[in-house]
Amino acid sequence: MNPSATGWIDKFGSIVKDNIPMYTDFSQLHTDLKGTGFVYGININTPQYIPVVQALSEDEKAKINLLTGLYHVHNFSNPDSEFEAFLEAVFNFYTQLGVSSISFLNKLLTGKKTSAKLEKLIESRVYLEDNLISKTFNGIITNSLLFVDVLTFKKFLEEGVQSKQHAQNLEYIAINVAYHALHSKEKNKNDEKLVQLFESSLTFIELEEQNFDGSYRNQLINFTSPWEKHFFLDVACLTLWEDKKLVFQESEYLLGIGSDMGLAENQINKSITEIISFFEKNVDEVPFLKNNNMAMQFYDNMAQAVKKLILRNRKRLQKELSESKELMALISKSTVKDLSDAEKKKMQHQLIDIFKSIPSLAIFILPGGAVLLPIFIKLIPQLLPSSFDDNRIDKKK
Repeated sequence: MNPSATGWIDKFGSIVKDNIPMYTDFSQLHTDLKGTGFVYGININTPQYIPVVQALSEDEKAKINLLTGLYHVHNFSNPDSEFEAFLEAVFNFYTQLGVSSISFLNKLLTGKKTSAKLEKLIESRVYLEDNLISKTFNGIITNSLLFVDVLTFKKFLEEGVQSKQHAQNLEYIAINVAYHALHSKEKNKNDEKLVQLFESSLTFIELEEQNFDGSYRNQLINFTSPWEKHFFLDVACLTLWEDKKLVFQESEYLLGIGSDMGLAENQINKSITEIISFFEKNVDEVPFLKNNNMAMQFYDNMAQAVKKLILRNRKRLQKELSESKELMALISKSTVKDLSDAEKKKMQHQLIDIFKSIPSLAIFILPGGAVLLPIFIKLIPQLLPSSFDDNRIDKKK
């Protein structure tokens, strides 16, 4: 399944249709989504039952995890409903939230099919509002508060609450918890990155209108769902533990907000243990903990962008490459021995000619685009073996 290509939601539907339900209740779903990092706003993995044929970027993992959470929440409330009913329910939910607007151009491109419109909508939820240059230099481009959508959708289905107001309340508490957890410790650079990520992810409230005087703690008692309480606690644990230590003052803060929500000490300790385990397992993968220099960060993020672009154009590239026998011979030779300067130049010219035939790869023919060629060369082994469509749904005879 390729979340960057059209049809991925229909592909997801075919996967869950052909499998026995993976989770019997929200507790199991929550545990799995926490393991992927989705609950923490850091998408490291996806659920194991989702087949992945290529490495996914963080935003692609976020798309899969968000849809997984929404689908299974709906399935718990409507176990016998069709997948199309789920799509309609999610679209109605986002309409009530006020985040379902699709541009006129996208309407023309997607048509009336609910799954196609939902793909555009989820894409708008996952990506933070930012410009391309900033995203290239900053690996953190994914909305970190997407679990708010899952919690609000659960409340929407079970109690028919006003979705937008509930989402606003969840965001208000989450950002306040992050701020006050941060001020209960000695701050460092990663703390600032984390809180900036939360700030950028706010959708339903305006940051400049928020009051950070501590009055939020009086509202914690209004949240009766144990999963919402645990989400706030997880935000606090994430903010406090990212420097891999927990001092007395920080422990007091966790115990304090846990007590405000009526959580037992063993439940608070469980959240701390889970965040410790998550960091120990994934410390090298957490974007805001990477301290790359700017040049390295630019290369890594550009590599991800180019990789996605290449894989989206897989079929056309395979066709173009297969028709260029001399180029394929040079590529094969380069895997076992160094090419001469003349051969390298010839291969570069032929690759540029191929890129000219695929408009979305025009980035390679821009001034300086040649520096991206090594990234493309790295992807060729991954590109050539298969010609199938990642989102194709096999029809049963």
